[in-house]
Amino acid sequence: MPVDDLWYLRQRGPDKRRLPSKRHGRGKRWRVRYEDASGESRERLFERKEDANAFDLECRSGVAAEVKAKREMDRLTFAEYAQRWKESREAGWSVETRRRVPQNLRKRLLPTFGDQAIRSINLTDVMAWLGGLLVEGVAKSSIGLYFGVLKTILNAAVTDKVLSENPCDGVNLSQLLRGVSRAPKWVPDEGQVLRLIDVVPRRFRAAMWLGAGEGLRIGEVLGMEEGSRCLDVARGELHVVQQLRRSTEHFDGFYLAPPKSGSAGTVDLDAVVADELAAHVKEVGAVEFALPDITGARRLTRPAALLFTTSGGKLINDRYWSELWEGWRSAAGWPKEGTFHSLRHFFATTLMSNGVEPQEVQRALRHANLRTTLEKYVHWLPKKDRRRGLVGQILRPTEGGQTPSSAGQDPH
Repeated sequence: MPVDDLWYLRQRGPDKRRLPSKRHGRGKRWRVRYEDASGESRERLFERKEDANAFDLECRSGVAAEVKAKREMDRLTFAEYAQRWKESREAGWSVETRRRVPQNLRKRLLPTFGDQAIRSINLTDVMAWLGGLLVEGVAKSSIGLYFGVLKTILNAAVTDKVLSENPCDGVNLSQLLRGVSRAPKWVPDEGQVLRLIDVVPRRFRAAMWLGAGEGLRIGEVLGMEEGSRCLDVARGELHVVQQLRRSTEHFDGFYLAPPKSGSAGTVDLDAVVADELAAHVKEVGAVEFALPDITGARRLTRPAALLFTTSGGKLINDRYWSELWEGWRSAAGWPKEGTFHSLRHFFATTLMSNGVEPQEVQRALRHANLRTTLEKYVHWLPKKDRRRGLVGQILRPTEGGQTPSSAGQDPH
């Protein structure tokens, strides 16, 4: 921006001379306009033109203290800002959030945006990133989580005046993901479930029954412990109150956490599943561990007799379970899409296809709302035939001109 002479107008008179302004002869003559470190438009006045020119040069070169921070902000990368954002907020996060957010950043956000100047990220960049996740086949729910983290970070950047606006605001995520079905990609039938149970050793057979017969998730199964906290055989109830998780950063190993958000609850204990659990306790037994427990109002460490452990009596980590599952899946003839969660899908679709009300299926699955249940399993709702012409038969007039409901009634 050129230095402005406030004592004269830009236009000239008939004699080609510059016309004096209203400020002519009053106050400082020379003005420099610039953007400060926060991006706000500013101006500074000078008595002498050489001083104004020198300051203007410092501003445009980024040397002036007034704009130096802005120049540094222009070079600030997404990774640098995301790290500062995480460090300033993680003290108030739950254990699960402290585990999940850095993982989401490392795996899904930093590879794309990490080295990019945060001020250069635009709507096209965000849309291209989302499109790549869709092509990769990332689950819709996971895309929502990754996008939520990105949008939250960029919202903070707007608040900190690093950005003037959030490019994520221009994304209609639900419209973008429309057509991506929430229905499971593969659901085993009864024969396939029984083949799996047959190939699984006695030590883990009851775990398969908890998945297929109760719809439990793998973390909830591995967190199942002996005793009335989780099992009430007399009442025919299964209490899903915890899951086994692992965090070397915060707990130096395993700990007991609440089930997936909003899904703790008591469900009916199937008689066959109860028998399998009783046989498991008798033949395999439980192993007691002292574990941190954050399922209550305060954290504590307590003894927990867990039902499922390794053959050496140790807790099961993700890698160990994956190796076991791959072998069982292959032996049972399941496709690669077949996971332990497929047993939960079998449980849900079996209830649906046998006429159990969707609200009951929702409660059994411990979904937060009915919409989630229907979006996943609506295709398994049984189609009920209705009588044709039912409404017309009810409303058809009788020979006397009256409808069946009005026949014999006093018109007054």
